[in-house]
Amino acid sequence: MSENAQPPVGGVEKVLLAGPRGFCAGVEMAIKALAWMVRAFEPPVYCYHEIVHNQLVVERFQHAGVVFVDDIAEVPAGRPIMLSAHGSAPEVVAAARDRGGYVVDAVCPLVTKVHHEVKTRAEKGYQIVYIGHEGHEEAVGTMAVAPDVIHRVESREEVAALPDLEQPVAVLAQTTLSHREWAGVLDATRERFPELWQPGRSDLCFATTNRQSALMEIAPRCDAMVVIGSANSSNTNALAGLAREAGCREVYRINSAIELPDIISGVVGVTAGASAPEDLVRAVIARLAPTQGVEEVRVTDEDEYFPPPRNLRELLGGIDAVTAVTLGGGTPAPLNDRGIDASDVLESLTESSPT
Repeated sequence: MSENAQPPVGGVEKVLLAGPRGFCAGVEMAIKALAWMVRAFEPPVYCYHEIVHNQLVVERFQHAGVVFVDDIAEVPAGRPIMLSAHGSAPEVVAAARDRGGYVVDAVCPLVTKVHHEVKTRAEKGYQIVYIGHEGHEEAVGTMAVAPDVIHRVESREEVAALPDLEQPVAVLAQTTLSHREWAGVLDATRERFPELWQPGRSDLCFATTNRQSALMEIAPRCDAMVVIGSANSSNTNALAGLAREAGCREVYRINSAIELPDIISGVVGVTAGASAPEDLVRAVIARLAPTQGVEEVRVTDEDEYFPPPRNLRELLGGIDAVTAVTLGGGTPAPLNDRGIDASDVLESLTESSPT
């Protein structure tokens, strides 16, 4: 039975739908960029690490001819490579370019900002306390910018265990942390290092913060909360944790509608992590089948936009120009990626992929 054919769970009175939810600006950019790489090159196109942390998004790209690797050495020389939205270590970027193929770095600009802060503070003689999750791809890439002066922590206990640091100390963070994860560790770091430097603008992603605010707006009214996103998504896990802290009796982190429990009932909140496409949200609501309908509760509108990497825009412009000449057309229109929704791009990618 296909996911779309799953029977309703029954017993759900109303769905409170959080807004904003789902794709953030960085994920929008990365997904569209990889989709255009698929358009521009014969398969396979290679991607270093998962383009975003979502199981179904990765599977859709695999069906379209993308090969995900955890080592640049796995990429045959000369093949096109995309680097994921989470950011890559400098040596990984250099290794990708050395392979001789076309390289597109789809790193989120907010992660680039943190990389720049690490580099700048290290050059000024700072020791850096970095608040982030062990093994997370963003944390690994960020720490590799200045490995000799950076100390990763994610708890008060780990802050207390840091060595005495005689140099000035700066604090930076993984962008997808929740305020809950960040605030307590930041306080402990300030107590340990009173002269602590921190950036004037928070490292925490605005989209992560917005999704948490929207969840907190609906949580007090819900009997259960459904958070759509993959288990390796930091911001998805933060949403689920926040829902539990808010007192939701039942919290379900699911990949898709097929994983909804049959016992869910009453008023159900629905949100999605920043890597989850909107068609998954629609499928979840369809299976919940609320008898009293859906109420969207929106705390803010997001209009942030990150354009695709420049070299990819130039490549696509060249392809469009050649196509126009070959087909006898006029001057091609400029790529209007801002007017295209990444969820729609993913759906069209799936429809056009070989079965």
